[in-house]
Order: sequence, then structure tokens, then C-alpha cells
Amino acid sequence: MSQPAYARELNLMPCHTCAQICRRDEHRCPRCNGPVHARKHNSIARTWALLLAALMLYIPANLLPVMRTNMLGNASDNTIMSGVIEFWKSGSWDIAALIFFASIVVPCMKFLILGLLLVTCQRKSRWAMRERSRLYRMVELVGYWSMLDVLVVALVAALVQFRSLSSIDPMLGIVFFGLVVVLTMLAAMSFDPRLIWDAEVEDV
Repeated sequence: MSQPAYARELNLMPCHTCAQICRRDEHRCPRCNGPVHARKHNSIARTWALLLAALMLYIPANLLPVMRTNMLGNASDNTIMSGVIEFWKSGSWDIAALIFFASIVVPCMKFLILGLLLVTCQRKSRWAMRERSRLYRMVELVGYWSMLDVLVVALVAALVQFRSLSSIDPMLGIVFFGLVVVLTMLAAMSFDPRLIWDAEVEDV
């Protein structure tokens, strides 16, 4: 059974902005006018740099307080985990679960998956290529919801301000966490998923 032709053999490549199929001699996408190029430049190096920067910022994001609560004159600073525990003890288990998922589960999952993709691509591994492509799409999809933690803190702070004896103020930790979210999103955008299939192409 004959193999289908590759896009490069047909002189075609997709636009990275809108996925329109373009000819290789076109410098601009006819649909969105975005620049058309065959591959993302220095994809692995840029993805590693962004991922490691995000990983380093994730440490102070967890160690520094993300919010300060003042209830009836008693002030306390809360990190991400202590905030999750505080919400859980106060009966707001849904907010606690949301913050835990957005602040702990999603970032760690993105670190592990992107690290796995980078290592396997550098080793030109043919292991589970289809599954690795799906993992990358999942990181792309889930990554945009990582800002939920920042939004929840901002929303809770705004709601609590209506009470005369209570207040919640965002702290420095939330800034570091926001930077982690942005950097991991940029890392996912910098990674070229076609690198996953390069090992198969080279063996043809």
C-alpha cells in the first residue's frame, strides 16, 4: 500500500496562525496575511528556555503569599496551598478544588508533558508519536485555563471587599504565578509538534 505524499513533496505548508494550506512560494497567508514559514525557528531551544524560566518562577509562586486576608482584624498571608486549605476549611470546597487544579495540577502537568516532548524529540524517538501529538494538543487546550487561579483570587478579593470587616488583597506570589502561566503558554506555542514526526520521516 503506497504512502500518502508529504506536504513538502507537494510544495505545501500550513499557516501557523489560521492553518490555511499555502504554497511554499507564498510569503503571506492569503486568508489572514500572516507570515508563512516551513518550521518554527529554533523551536526546541526556545521552548526549553521558556519552560526552564517558568519552572524557576514556579518556586517563588508557591513559596510567596498570593493573598492577604483580614477577617475581623486578624490578618494572615496565604500561599497557594494554604489558600486552598483555608477555602476548604471554610466550606468553599469548590473554589479550593478549582484553585488546586489550576495552580498545582495544570502547571505540573504542563512541565512534565512539555519536558517529555522535548526530550523525546531531541532523541528522535519513534515511541508513541500519535499519543505525544495528542498530549501536545491537550497542553495547548488546557493551558489557556491556567489563569483561573489569578481570576479566582481577584474575584474573591472583589467580593470580600463588600464586607466592612473583611478584606482580601493580592500579594507578590500571584504575580510570579501569572508569569509562570504566560511563560508556559509561550513555551507550548514555541514548540513545533511536527518535530514529533521527524523521526518517522527520516526513516522513510
